[in-house]
Amino acid sequence: MKMISDIFTTRFMKSRYVTFLAIVASLGGFLFGYDTAVISGTINFVVDQYELDSVMEGWYVSSALLGCILGVAVAGVLSDWFGRKRILLFTGLLFAISAVGCMLATSYASLVVYRLIGGVGVGMASMLSPLYISEIAPSHKRGSLVALYQFAITVGILVAYFVNAYLLHVSKTVTLTGDAGLSHTILVDEVWRAMLGSETVPALLFFILLFFVPKSPRWLTTKGRENEALQVLNRMVSEEEAQREIEEVKQNLEKESGGFAFIFHGGFKLAVIIGVSLAFLTQISGVNVIIYYGPRILEEAGLQVSEALGGQVVIGVVNVLFTIFAIWKIDRLGRRPLLIVGVCGIICSLVMIGIFFFADISNPYLLMSFILFFVACFAFSYGPVIWVLLSEIYPSKIRGTAMSLATLSLWIGTALVGQMTPWLLENLKPHGTFWLFALVTLPALYMGIKVIPETKGKSLEEIERYWLNLKR
Repeated sequence: MKMISDIFTTRFMKSRYVTFLAIVASLGGFLFGYDTAVISGTINFVVDQYELDSVMEGWYVSSALLGCILGVAVAGVLSDWFGRKRILLFTGLLFAISAVGCMLATSYASLVVYRLIGGVGVGMASMLSPLYISEIAPSHKRGSLVALYQFAITVGILVAYFVNAYLLHVSKTVTLTGDAGLSHTILVDEVWRAMLGSETVPALLFFILLFFVPKSPRWLTTKGRENEALQVLNRMVSEEEAQREIEEVKQNLEKESGGFAFIFHGGFKLAVIIGVSLAFLTQISGVNVIIYYGPRILEEAGLQVSEALGGQVVIGVVNVLFTIFAIWKIDRLGRRPLLIVGVCGIICSLVMIGIFFFADISNPYLLMSFILFFVACFAFSYGPVIWVLLSEIYPSKIRGTAMSLATLSLWIGTALVGQMTPWLLENLKPHGTFWLFALVTLPALYMGIKVIPETKGKSLEEIERYWLNLKR
């Protein structure tokens, strides 16, 4: 009995260790969500202070997204060279530099520069955090552990909404000593500075905790450092499982030839198409309009600024709750069922939001119900499924570089929506904008039904063999 008890205790401790590593890595997602959402509470203040037109407003929002594209473009190659952990540490520094720089920016130009720096960090973390989690997670828990990354994004968004609402309240109700001081400027006169600067705290926490995580065992194996990889894996699984995983990675590496170009042949070509296309489609579904421009949309529907920010908090809560549902079910139901059902709901909700604006219905709470339905559908489908799939479908040898290609597509879509939304709302009006998003979401439904394979319960090496054996 004692031996059985020891075995269960050991497995439990190893499982807890893997979960701890996944939580630390997912903090990159928290910063991703926080950085993405915190800007929503600052847009009106920055536009008024710097007298921005719609194009410059779009640039203020999408400048960080350009940084994301730059970050993703180099993150894959850098992580394949130097390892996932080192580059994640670098992203933590970029987040902190951006937060402090935005808070103390002396001009619109410097504000944009620091937003760009933060965007580079977001872009790198958006690829490396789920990638690292997928490479340390056992196959039967990989979906839920990688989905922790999306959960962290939603929590980051929610916390940013709460912080924005709280700081806005402080700016209106608290009187600070020394009206001309820097603290008065940051917290009262120009409260948007405090909103952007608040990201410093989670950024430093992320940076410190990363020193307590090991390097990816699969990356170590691809670099011929098998002994180090075994030491890491032995803390996560049994010695037999560790050795088996090392051997599977080595066997697959022997089948891979021709460098990066080989993923554009045979089954891997389809994997690339799936990753790039689905990543782009998730971001042009309209979710970023809700995150970036939610307060403005709710104001146009009849709510006051404080009520609109409160509405954003409700949106954040729904986002978190339905992401928890995805974490709970993704390894049981599978990736495809969640994706198909969620995308159907997304399309329906976008059509209804468009009808609301087109019919000029003066009921902001009815609009909120449609928006919440959209957010719920996105949170249990598009949101987590894309990160799980992108972290699974590429071969070990160039997983970082290949995933960066798909993540780059994701951020191009995000930047496009961030830049174009003010113009779309002005020229197509809200109803036309949301109907357009519904239209461009349709291809994702086809991919979920006809193209994307189910990967639940399979090891990364089994998924890799599936693509290797697929007919050209």
